[in-house]
Amino acid sequence: MLEYPIEPLHFVHLSELELDELLLIEQSVYSKPWTRGNFLDAIKSNNWCHLLMNGTTLTGYFVAMMGFQEVHLLNFTVAKPFQSKGYALHMLESLALMSKTVSAQWIWLEVRVSNERAFKIYETFGFKKVGERKNYYPLSSHQREDAIIMSYRL
Repeated sequence: MLEYPIEPLHFVHLSELELDELLLIEQSVYSKPWTRGNFLDAIKSNNWCHLLMNGTTLTGYFVAMMGFQEVHLLNFTVAKPFQSKGYALHMLESLALMSKTVSAQWIWLEVRVSNERAFKIYETFGFKKVGERKNYYPLSSHQREDAIIMSYRL
């Protein structure tokens, strides 16, 4: 349950106009954030790029790619002031509903092994750990981190 709603929550499609604000959030949350180019590529590829707005305040966003009967969650972020308030679960529920409308049967994602907080959110929602990808995420120019592969049956 959301603890922080001030105004009606709604989703808007990401456009280049919102990128500066989104990138500030991305850079404040991740040690290896997506770049402007990553987000522009996602928009141009017709991925689902949705911003969760609380009134006019950007609270979170996700980027997901559709495949045959599945959706792959590529980026999932809640702005720091809104974390631990239910926004992540709200976004996951919305993603699941959107995925069902295109007859997807699964949602897939990868999460850093060190990101216990995100892992717990996904697990709480109902995602299951199904495997690992070795050396998937960059940590530095010399180190990489494993990813946990998770899936959610719609």
